[in-house]
Amino acid sequence: MIQLLDDITIGQIAAGEVVERPLSVVKELVENALDAGAQTIAVALERGGIDRILVRDDGCGIAPRDLPLAVRRYATSKLVDAAGLQAIATLGFRGEGLAAIAAVARLRVVSRPSGAEIGASLEAFEATVELGGPIAAPPGTSVEVRELFANVPVRREYLRGPGAEFSRISNFLAMLSLAYPAVRFALAHDGRDVWTLPAASGLDERLAHVFGLGAARDLLPTHEAPHEDGIAVRGHVSRPGVDRPDRRMQLLFVNGRLLRSTLFAGAWSAGYATYAMTQRQPFGVLFVTVPPDGVDPNVHPTKSDVRLRHGARVSDRVRRAIVATLERDARTRVGAVLSCAPDAVPSAAGFAHALPFQLTTAGLPETQSVGGAESEQGLRILAQLDDTYILGTDGAALVLVDQHAAHERIAFEEIAARGEGVVRSEPLLVPETIELDAARWERLEAVRADLVAAGLEIEPFGERTYRIVATPAGYGARTFDLRRYVDDLDCDIRGLDARGRAWATLACHSVVRAGERLEPAEMSALLARLVRCSNPMHCPHGRPTMVRIEADEIARIFKRM
Repeated sequence: MIQLLDDITIGQIAAGEVVERPLSVVKELVENALDAGAQTIAVALERGGIDRILVRDDGCGIAPRDLPLAVRRYATSKLVDAAGLQAIATLGFRGEGLAAIAAVARLRVVSRPSGAEIGASLEAFEATVELGGPIAAPPGTSVEVRELFANVPVRREYLRGPGAEFSRISNFLAMLSLAYPAVRFALAHDGRDVWTLPAASGLDERLAHVFGLGAARDLLPTHEAPHEDGIAVRGHVSRPGVDRPDRRMQLLFVNGRLLRSTLFAGAWSAGYATYAMTQRQPFGVLFVTVPPDGVDPNVHPTKSDVRLRHGARVSDRVRRAIVATLERDARTRVGAVLSCAPDAVPSAAGFAHALPFQLTTAGLPETQSVGGAESEQGLRILAQLDDTYILGTDGAALVLVDQHAAHERIAFEEIAARGEGVVRSEPLLVPETIELDAARWERLEAVRADLVAAGLEIEPFGERTYRIVATPAGYGARTFDLRRYVDDLDCDIRGLDARGRAWATLACHSVVRAGERLEPAEMSALLARLVRCSNPMHCPHGRPTMVRIEADEIARIFKRM
């Protein structure tokens, strides 16, 4: 027999989707406060919110006549009809939050509209709603939630300890505060004030609170101005080399809504391609703005995810914003490390002409200093350490350059430029023939077209046998080990597609290696070309190309500090 469920059962079923734990309650109430225009939001908890949650705000308040509707399902002031779902500009809109909370906890609401002289109160639990009389209250709304899941014991047993539940709420509020710096947030637990974030015009203090003081110093401001389509990106991303083992601190806001999704995980990876080591993740916070009709937050009752109308376009904007930020930082850092900057940084289209594939000493100043013979801050090459590192100085610090990583970066950017433009190859006088096993043959076939696009021409010459007939222009007489190249294709390189990995591996096998002797002119030529790369600080695999050792670090080694 089919029958209608009673209101209490319906409420608990609906609450199961909206209210998962104390954090869910805090999220609903704080988002309501933000929608109400609050400038101060104070949250007080007892036993991690399991026993009691109190959220006070100074927003616009609720009129006494509207209080009974506020706790009814699908009653909301933020939506009028179905057409409004196409352009939602508030954090809440479903009209389920207070009703879902009242279905699984004792709820008390006290509110006073800003223009009223006195407030009103309401208490609700399950299907019972009691409207109180007039009450003295400050402008705004105060919502108290007690005995969460007292009528759903299985759900209550599912909760973790008070400390863990409190930590979830504290982290959420701190992260949410990043998008609302003009709002004052305060958190108390078991009668003790835990932290307060005063209203501010900037994010510095809040970034330090969320990411830690040290990590916040390594965050780079990111900005992609809005186009005519209304899409804009801003935020802060971590400096290359400062990373974490997972993506949990890649924070994302879309139109002010904090999401717990990996919506732009691919954009993070692509943006940090060749800037970060594998198995490590950058971190930071991104604020993405899209027109209201370009985003659909009506995906899940918790409103923790969205769907985008032009997802690929928005993701590309995020990637471009990250790339532009990292490139600016790389140019700044290479200038600081080498105490000199290139006279001009060529565009990507000009790399093929600006960065010869082979080392050359043509046109270098006789002083062997990077930056020019007349540069007082030019980096002077001192020696080659262990036939692997180039040692230089500008008189204020020592600079160590990994010759293989540096040359690999130069070669990769030139190969990538060739792959997008006119391919230049040099035929070999004597083609090199090599036979591969079945596994290597299959991997090579998958990337052979990309190698041709980069200038390395390989022809089939029998069963699983190939001839290398031409190498990229400037490659010279360097021996190319095709077997080792194919083996290294399995290496994971962050953010690069199969074609990019093929080119990065080709660059790795095309340049000077550790243990290879270089002449002073060759070392100077290498550095002169490195500083003109778009990312001179990292090889395609994300390893650093150079480090600067300041005089005070040397002084500490000698116990002078």
